[in-house]
Amino acid sequence: MNSSRVVDPAGAVFGLLLPIVAALSGVVLTKSWEPRLPAEIATHWTTTSPDGFATPMSSAWTFALVTVLFGGGCAAIAALAQAMLMMRRTMLVVGLSVVGLILTVQVVMLYVQLDVADASDTELPLWSLGLGVVIGAAVGLIGAALLRDFRARVAATDPPDPRLPRASDPAVVADSVGFGTVGSLVLLLLLGGVPAVAVCLLTGGWWPAAVFVPLGLLVVSLLRFRVIVDESGIRVVNMGMTALRYGVEEIEGARVDLIKPFDDFGGWGLRVKGRRNYGVVTKTGPAVIVATACGDRLTVTSARAEEMAGALNTFADRRLRRP
Repeated sequence: MNSSRVVDPAGAVFGLLLPIVAALSGVVLTKSWEPRLPAEIATHWTTTSPDGFATPMSSAWTFALVTVLFGGGCAAIAALAQAMLMMRRTMLVVGLSVVGLILTVQVVMLYVQLDVADASDTELPLWSLGLGVVIGAAVGLIGAALLRDFRARVAATDPPDPRLPRASDPAVVADSVGFGTVGSLVLLLLLGGVPAVAVCLLTGGWWPAAVFVPLGLLVVSLLRFRVIVDESGIRVVNMGMTALRYGVEEIEGARVDLIKPFDDFGGWGLRVKGRRNYGVVTKTGPAVIVATACGDRLTVTSARAEEMAGALNTFADRRLRRP
């Protein structure tokens, strides 16, 4: 898709409109319930009792501001059509998780204080924290699946340098990079399982699991990729969705080099170093480095880097030879 579109419609709906609607919904709900609420409602709790109070409408506008600034501020990036698709998807899921958390807590907080004379006797159900994160993340994933890559695509006019690797009989090359199944389970246990169990024991409730486990799954998913090279080009799949794709018509050449994630990109995972220099770097070792006509460069660490480079260069040669 070659486009100069500035705004992704799905990103605008989920990243801009939805947080604003959520923020205003809290204000409208508070206004409609105000006659049944105390003059001052509890807005903050310690582990045992409320320790912060405010009038219902001042609390509502504070919630609205926080929702738009923090949740909406993250999710709004999804609307930028020319930004990297994977970054837009990640920020949308994170932003809407925050929106879901804030709105759910606000609704539950108001509900437990309906028809209550003294707000100091109320208690906030902590399960609302976990429920909010799960709802927000689920909506974020739906929105992320609807986002599209609108970046401008430029066709290469010359074949790859003849000194670059070639494949005598190119075929589809696919490789799973990043954390494997065992490594993912260990990381999920460390990021989600252990903290969730510890906090569950401290609070005597299950709600921490609904917060830590989804966050752990998100982090783990961001470190697992499937890289596929075929006649159409190269694409990187993450969370079941295409995160990056370069068509064979865009490829100027592919080479192999030794990459150290922290030295060359400052870390693991899907990385950006400088302008238009992207990397899927998950280990030290060989990597295929793909140069494109639009000026982008993609680096992917893989044990099959040589095969990927050879196949891409050969497929690019064939495309330019076609009448």
